[in-house]
Amino acid sequence: MKKIIALAAAVLLSLTLLAGCAGEPAPESSAPVSSAPAYEPVDINITAIAGPTGVGLVDLMQKQADKTAANNYAFNVVSDPAQAVAAISNGSADIAAVPTNLASTLYKKTGGKVQVLAVNTLGVLHILENGESISSVADLKGKTIYTSGQGANPEYILKYVLEKNNIDPAKDVTIEFVNDNDTLATLVANGTAKVAMVPEPKASACLIQNKALRRALNMTEEWNKVGGGDASLMMGCVVARTAFVQENPEAVAKFLEEYKASINAVVADVDTASQQCVTFGIIPKAPIAKQAIPNCGLTYVDGSGMKTALSAYLTILHSYNPAAIGGALPADDFYYVG
Repeated sequence: MKKIIALAAAVLLSLTLLAGCAGEPAPESSAPVSSAPAYEPVDINITAIAGPTGVGLVDLMQKQADKTAANNYAFNVVSDPAQAVAAISNGSADIAAVPTNLASTLYKKTGGKVQVLAVNTLGVLHILENGESISSVADLKGKTIYTSGQGANPEYILKYVLEKNNIDPAKDVTIEFVNDNDTLATLVANGTAKVAMVPEPKASACLIQNKALRRALNMTEEWNKVGGGDASLMMGCVVARTAFVQENPEAVAKFLEEYKASINAVVADVDTASQQCVTFGIIPKAPIAKQAIPNCGLTYVDGSGMKTALSAYLTILHSYNPAAIGGALPADDFYYVG
């Protein structure tokens, strides 16, 4: 009997201990919680051409100077588009901001080793007049129009808009081409050119220098009236070496995210952006930058929308002169769609 009582007591004690343990919380694990690896900044060399195609970068340039950018950006600002072409071609630049027709030419020149990442600039061209006679494209008939950009975007944009308004560029107007925008600005400012198609920021500089001038026509608006379909006027873009894109997809995605934010910041705060343009050598004087930025057609278009619109625009240029875009329309791999 004593043995039975002792055995029963032992069983009861065991059940009591088990019940106590069941009521206690399980000990917390000391194992570390897994997390995604931190992003490692990538060194990226960017070449920008002074003027409209470089304006959208200035907020990102400031972030790099403040050491708050996601990547390690090294910016090189040049004055001649040929310098940007050389930088991408020889690999000293990973990304460059260039005119769209030049991007297509570069694609052809490098055997498809360049991709366009995003469009950054729509139209930057304006018809300036010393007088009050022009209020529509039809009023250009019989005029002498000074412009730069022979064999490039400006020539074909002007001729396209004229033709769509039933004006023969070879018979109904006289187009006087000059070598560069500085020469053009001088002729406009001193009154030699009564009518001229001038890009920003030179257009704003001319208007500040010569108060008798006025903006008669915005060529972006005139293009949109007659362009039709998806052929938006897309004059500037950012391109990258295809090898760099393939080797650094996350870094490219980070850049595009920051670049879009930079363009939006420039548009939202023109006063700050004007000072940044001077600081980073994009536009020489803040008053000119302040007047030019709202007229630079700054935008950000990427992905399939960019491909559709830009390919339509390049098709129009190709119809005028295949050499303007490198001799042939670029293949689908020219367009980076993420």
